[in-house]
Amino acid sequence: MARGIGGCDAELRNSIVGAWDFHENITDKISSCQILDTSPNKINGFTVNLPARGMTGYNWTSDDIVYHHVPQEYGAIHFHDDDIDDARWEESFAYKLPSKLRSGVYGARLRINGVESPETEDYVPFFVRPPKGQTTAKVCLIIPTNSYMAYSNDNLATNSVVAELLSGRVPIMQASDLYLNEHREYGLSTYSCHSDGSGVCFSSRLRPILNMRPKYRHWLSPSLWQLNADLHLTDWLEAKGIDYDVHTDEDLDREGVDLLNRYPVVLTGSHPEYSSENMLTAYEAYQQAGGRWLYLGADGFYWVSQYHPDDSNIIEVRKGEAGTRAWTANPGEYNNAFDGKFGGMWRARGRIPTKVCGLTFTAYGFDVSSYYRREPDSKRKECAWMFKGIGSDEIIGDFGLVGGGAAGLEIDRYDLEFGTPHEAFLLARSEGHTDLMMQVNEEIHFTCRGYYGGGDENPMVRADMIYYKTPNDGAVFAPGSLAWCGSLSHNNYKNNVSKLMENVIRGFLKPGPLP
Repeated sequence: MARGIGGCDAELRNSIVGAWDFHENITDKISSCQILDTSPNKINGFTVNLPARGMTGYNWTSDDIVYHHVPQEYGAIHFHDDDIDDARWEESFAYKLPSKLRSGVYGARLRINGVESPETEDYVPFFVRPPKGQTTAKVCLIIPTNSYMAYSNDNLATNSVVAELLSGRVPIMQASDLYLNEHREYGLSTYSCHSDGSGVCFSSRLRPILNMRPKYRHWLSPSLWQLNADLHLTDWLEAKGIDYDVHTDEDLDREGVDLLNRYPVVLTGSHPEYSSENMLTAYEAYQQAGGRWLYLGADGFYWVSQYHPDDSNIIEVRKGEAGTRAWTANPGEYNNAFDGKFGGMWRARGRIPTKVCGLTFTAYGFDVSSYYRREPDSKRKECAWMFKGIGSDEIIGDFGLVGGGAAGLEIDRYDLEFGTPHEAFLLARSEGHTDLMMQVNEEIHFTCRGYYGGGDENPMVRADMIYYKTPNDGAVFAPGSLAWCGSLSHNNYKNNVSKLMENVIRGFLKPGPLP
């Protein structure tokens, strides 16, 4: 058994029923569920519920950390009792969408006996695109479904030992949180650990995802998170009468920049944290082609996420040696099974977010949100049009549904050293953050009292609002805060965050060069 079938004598080899070799079909990727029998009988099999491949074997020497370089050292598969790739439920109902239904975010409402309560009501969200190959608006909103899947069914409120420290309070849990804590068969998030303590690197949307529903309030946020936080943006677009088409991360990964190029203006939501390589390439190409983009969140384009090559309902995320993360992959297991490439943070692959959107994730804190103060660049002739109707000394966003302000939860900064374009204008900068707002750990090379603290003690703890032009009359606007969209509806949509956003979008929609 130790030597494998090749080390057996002829008599023993002829009596072997099956010799299933887990490394036999390792190529440049190891996404296959097929298991090969290397005996003459060829009784090949397959795995169920997508156990983890690309894992180090008993004979791993550590001389090479890439599984397709030394496949014979990666003959291990990790099976877990809480793996799931598809719930395989029978169809309960079907609904044919009306042909004239406009693009947008929708939900199928399910109720037990018609009762409206957290225990008896659920929603199944879905996204309607415009007719294939067509546009029905000039604005495109990319729904960050990869990030929704990464956080799907997370159990941090009940399992994380630092939950109270992160939020500065006892986590407030919903009925679905308590239910998921008892029923792990619904599958976990990439912020969870399997029952054996190893990190969860796969997430599928072919199962009920109870924390990506309307009315769900995430324990980590003073308000809403992911899907529900993005509904702040769609609500504002509806209120302002700005027509928009909806597409998802999966659509962008598949269609690339051709999808974006149909629109003069593209929006991304509050937390597009998980991106594939195809998606980053599309955003970069869109800017160079003259597209105008509003990156309206923070901590964007941070983790490498990769779709299963045969099933785009499933993503893979390997948490590497650095980054704000819930677990760390074991040595030798940093490379994705789905494409064979290095996982972890995009910055570890030379694609730090500042090279994509002009900002980089700088700090996080989940208690209260703060506000912005205008910087001199906001008064320059190239930028003043965005602040029309806003006072020159007016505080921006000292209100909102997410922690009481427009700058909070997770925030991004302007940093020329890391790749912010030198021609970028610094429009505004946040201040007044509490000590719970801490700098991201990947930038702390050594600890030093009084330098890497939280809040205003640390100069890296700030949200920077920027604007810059790109070739062919393109442009990028980014406020650098996950809480930004939660301030749009304040005072019946009559506030300076809403005004600034409307000025930018309507200005971006005008043909010809920007001021």
